[in-house]
Amino acid sequence: MQKKSIYVAYTGGTIGMQRSSQGYIPVSGHLQTQLANMPEFHRAEMPDFTIHEYQPLIDSSDMTPQDWQIIAEDIRQNYHRYDGFVILHGTDTMAFTASALSFMLENLAKPVIVTGSQIPLEELRSDGQQNLLNALFVAANFPINEVSLFFNNTLYRGNRTTKAHADGFNAFASPNLAPLLEAGIHIRRLNTPPAPHGEGELIVHPITPQPVGVVTIYPGISADVVSNFLLQPVKALILRSYGVGNAPQNPAFLKELKEASSRGIVVINLTQCMSGKVNMGGYATGNALALAGVISGYDLTVEATLTKLHFLLSQGLSSDRVRQLMQVNLRGELTPDEK
Repeated sequence: MQKKSIYVAYTGGTIGMQRSSQGYIPVSGHLQTQLANMPEFHRAEMPDFTIHEYQPLIDSSDMTPQDWQIIAEDIRQNYHRYDGFVILHGTDTMAFTASALSFMLENLAKPVIVTGSQIPLEELRSDGQQNLLNALFVAANFPINEVSLFFNNTLYRGNRTTKAHADGFNAFASPNLAPLLEAGIHIRRLNTPPAPHGEGELIVHPITPQPVGVVTIYPGISADVVSNFLLQPVKALILRSYGVGNAPQNPAFLKELKEASSRGIVVINLTQCMSGKVNMGGYATGNALALAGVISGYDLTVEATLTKLHFLLSQGLSSDRVRQLMQVNLRGELTPDEK
């Protein structure tokens, strides 16, 4: 049986960093040197893999929509030459990149796994060895043809993830969807509902930077706060509300939201809670938002909401069409209401 071949896009991140007097720094070629000295990556059971190091290496705090585009184009250019793709990435914005790629890559018929580490590969107790080894092995032998994120022995749907722990090995959580796969003593796929899947050739959609605001509701928030956000040339506003989607019934606050919606600004309601789903019909305070033109974000993460807005706003669609598609499950990113 021919060995599978996996393309590794090394964008940067802690996994390939080297210790210096200023702390950990990215060093070109350092990751490859570490891997060459780790025989487990070159065992017969492992797939062949090719590492493409980005120049310059990107600290994930500096990741931008232009970088998402570069990664997506990299996958497009190599799509027919490899059996799967592993994206090495810093953890800080990993969930944003995994979410963005899920929307950009339509009709994906090969696995794309985003991973990295909390401790550099060169260190004795690095989690990078386990994360990368498993990501390569899973991509070759247990492929799930969507954009996923592998961390701490768990494969998650990429657009359902959020960074939950700053310094633990269990850095990521998928609060509203069970993982896709667990790599314990045995690697086992879980019966997680599949993402919607199209047929045909891979389509790589463009994403361009979009002016999107994020406002967190807090006790005593004034209408001026929202008003100031909406003075900028924003096309969309993410409102992080209480509980199942509740916000103050302050008339001035609701008036700002209603006027924004009437101007074509897409206002989307997300819960501040770690898990759960927006239901604006549950309470009068949520219903008041719906009447002001605010749409439900269901159980989307902030990362998926922001990147999905970027994706849709980059397509030149009308604001009504963007509103409609924000509430449609395009890539398994949200759980729609049962009819």
